[in-house]
This record gives sequence, structure tokens and C-alpha cells, in this order.
Amino acid sequence: MELNIVGRNLQVTDAIRNYVEKKIGRLDRYLPTITNAQVEITKQTTKNIADSHTVQMTVFSNRTILRAEERAGDLFAAIDTVLDKMYRQIAHYKGKRYHNRKFAGEPLPVPEYEAQAEAVAEGEEGTGPHIVRRKRFVAEPMSEQEAIEQMELLGHDFFLFFNADTANVHVVYRRKDGNYGVLEPQTQ
Repeated sequence: MELNIVGRNLQVTDAIRNYVEKKIGRLDRYLPTITNAQVEITKQTTKNIADSHTVQMTVFSNRTILRAEERAGDLFAAIDTVLDKMYRQIAHYKGKRYHNRKFAGEPLPVPEYEAQAEAVAEGEEGTGPHIVRRKRFVAEPMSEQEAIEQMELLGHDFFLFFNADTANVHVVYRRKDGNYGVLEPQTQ
């Protein structure tokens, strides 16, 4: 398993790196198909000291992405809590999908997420909202049901996917009434 640890407003020391590697190394016991794990540790200056450290963990396994995020005042407590969330995500994933695989064959390549902050030009500060983050990813072909399951595993309200049935890019989203909707873009 490849592990990538990134620190934002915080230098990732050897002690932090060793602690994260030790804790994440145990994930292989629960889900042996993990190919890549990314951990982003952020330190923020906030009014509430209990939310000063944010740990975001993303685990790639075959065609599935599992994500957990946690905030705490203590960095190591945030790491432990996010790992607890990840164990629950893995148990949920294995209960729903892992034992009842609908697809077989070789594992697909893991999408490599690239997140980068956009630099704001000096004259543009204070002129309103601007793009501060951009994510690029490989959209794997999947059905609408697989997209809904992936959205739920990530904990998002929407999910962009390449629909294998129609060969188009669609967005599935959670409605306020608990059902789901699909956005199908068309050109004129």
C-alpha cells in the first residue's frame, strides 16, 4: 500500500509520519485490496480550539474510494478518530459490496486525485468569491446504482460519474426528501 501524507499549515514530523504509518498499516488486515492511502493534516487557527486540527483520510481500493474526515484539538486524537471512522466505512463497504461483488476481473487503476490551490492575483483580493481548490480525477464507467453507493461511501451530497449505460458524464445527488436525482447534461 502506497501512503501519501500531506501537511497544510503544519510540518509533518517523523513522529507524526511514524504514528500515521503505524495506524494505517493495520487497515490492510480489514481490507487487503487497498492500493493507496492519502492523509491530509491541516492546522487551522479557529475560535474553537477543539477544532484546530483536521485529518482527512482517503483510501483507494480497486474501484472504490473510502473517505473520512475528523476535527479535534489534539492531532493524535484526530488521527485515532478518523481511523475509527475508516474502520466503520470498511465494515459498511464489505457488508454491502465486498462479499457480493457484481463485477469481476482485474482491479482497475486507482484514480490519482490532484488537488491544488489556485493563486489569487494581487489585485483580485476582496472582489468576491474565487476558486481556491481544484480536483482532477479519472471518471471510471459505472452504473447509477454504483455511483449512489460510491457517493454514500464518500459521504457527499453529489457524485460526478461516467455512466456506462449511456456513455455520458452524469451527476447523481441526494434530494431533501431522501431520494436521489440524476443530472444528465445535454448540448444544444
